[in-house]
Amino acid sequence: MKEKEQARLINLKQIESDLHQKGFKNICGIDEAGRGPLAGPVVVAGVIMPQDSMIEGINDSKKVSEKKREILYDLIIKEAISYSVQIIGQDVIDDINILNATKQGVTKIAEELEIKPDLIIIDALEHINTKGIPYEAIIKGDAKCYSISAASILAKVTRDRIMREWDLVYPQYGFAQHKGYGTKKHMEAIREYGLCPIHRISFTKNIIKSK
Repeated sequence: MKEKEQARLINLKQIESDLHQKGFKNICGIDEAGRGPLAGPVVVAGVIMPQDSMIEGINDSKKVSEKKREILYDLIIKEAISYSVQIIGQDVIDDINILNATKQGVTKIAEELEIKPDLIIIDALEHINTKGIPYEAIIKGDAKCYSISAASILAKVTRDRIMREWDLVYPQYGFAQHKGYGTKKHMEAIREYGLCPIHRISFTKNIIKSK
């Protein structure tokens, strides 16, 4: 590993290092992918990484190429002490809204992690039920915390894989390219073909009205 990358990772792990020094052993980073798209689920991932973990290339998923994310996904899964990935479908999003759907995913992670963390750190989400596990919300945590960055990659890769699968079922919408986000091509496809079962009704009402 190059010295520059090693220094970047040490900096990325600074918040966790400080927390470890305060006595927290198993720290779970949580992040989500897919709060903004017009279609598909929101995916929430939580991961506890070893204190000495230094996987080259880990970063906020938005700063990592799709090809590199796939490689990092396997490395994270292999090294993780414990992890959980929750998929909250579009029907739930329409029923309870995207914020509450995301919070539901966090609660499920707190329930289902095989190894219970001493602390959860999460990207800018508050007022959540973590089943009694203390948590700390960190603004832009996916760019500041190693374990949240790792969780962001697990969430993003999982969701992208789901959307590529849906693209095979509904190729007319181009899900493999835009992953359900509201691109010009996607909105034009909605106006031409209408909605498919994985579209979020609550997110697409205005597009249908403007048809």
